[in-house]
Amino acid sequence: MATADRWLLPDGIDEILPPQAAKLEQLRRDLLDLYKSWGYEQVFPPLVEYLESLLTGAGNDLALQTFKLTDQLTGRLMGVRADMTTQVARIDAHTLNREGVTRLCYAGHVLHAKPESLAASRSLIQIGAEIYGHGGIASDIEVIGLMLETLRRGGCCELHLDLGHVAIYRALAAEAGLSGDLEWQLFEIFQRKAVPELEAFLAKQVSDPDLAVMLRQLVTLAGDRSVLAKAASVLAKAPQAVQSALADLEQIADQLVASYPDVKLYFDLGELRGYHYHTGPVFSAYVPDMGQAIANGGRYDHIGEVFGRARPATGFSTDLAALVRRVTSSVASKKIFAPVAGSVADQASLQEAVQQLRASGQVVIQSLGAGQTAQSQGCDQQLSLSSSGWVAVAVSDS
Repeated sequence: MATADRWLLPDGIDEILPPQAAKLEQLRRDLLDLYKSWGYEQVFPPLVEYLESLLTGAGNDLALQTFKLTDQLTGRLMGVRADMTTQVARIDAHTLNREGVTRLCYAGHVLHAKPESLAASRSLIQIGAEIYGHGGIASDIEVIGLMLETLRRGGCCELHLDLGHVAIYRALAAEAGLSGDLEWQLFEIFQRKAVPELEAFLAKQVSDPDLAVMLRQLVTLAGDRSVLAKAASVLAKAPQAVQSALADLEQIADQLVASYPDVKLYFDLGELRGYHYHTGPVFSAYVPDMGQAIANGGRYDHIGEVFGRARPATGFSTDLAALVRRVTSSVASKKIFAPVAGSVADQASLQEAVQQLRASGQVVIQSLGAGQTAQSQGCDQQLSLSSSGWVAVAVSDS
């Protein structure tokens, strides 16, 4: 690399500078305090882990996103985390090993080998929350509510919430009795919502006409809440698991309409994001000026099985760095300038005043010598020696 290019960062790798860094840190603190007020305990998963742990469960879908390296101590492959969900599941299932409901939250950097879109970053600051040990719909409703509160505090307006339930497709696919390869082929078709391919596949591989009709209609069941009523009719002959999933979505919709009437709800019953690890409701939040979801979540009841306990779980996450760009308010940056004192005694009293101000939360910039002024350091006030000691005065009055 030429000397002139050494300042360049890799594509998709970002740095955050003042004052944006101050806004990000303030939002991080505000959100973690929010989660704490809801009963969530913070954890700090490690930045790297052995691949066997990192790419288990939810991590399997992240294999291509994970940077891999060799541990110089053991020779084993390690990965830099591309998502923290699996790590937190491991902490719940193995490290904490608690009984009953556990609420955990986290915030930290994750690294993607490839960007999710052309404009996306590869260095994200993921923040999120998870509930373990509760399999009812109430925990899904709680984490959706917490996600919406998170986005509101992050300056998001006109929120759109996309809701689905992977158990619907799972139950219909299981009813079809397809082999592993054929089931994967059907999944790929649903992912692309390729209706002509779907019709050809069903005509060839699914002999039950009622089941074929339900699978064909599933890809079209997307829209406002009226979709749920249509689904109840179209999927009337579906297995009980499908009826339970539709009831779950009705209950979630009722609660969200009551608690968040300004959030626009959209239902997509053929949504299969995270199909390989999600087991129930899935949800994504969108804002008008972003082409991809600003937050995602869902239920994943079997993720802890490989760690020794298959605990029911649900949660969400978002990219704090993307979220803070939407915050319009600025962090207060009033600063006090401390000049060079004229004598040893004055210097001692000045340092005492500086320490007291900093202890009270004030920002005090200490002069480093000649040529430095309050204006050059961006300070609004300056310490001035009076008969009662050092006091802060407006720069224009000093």
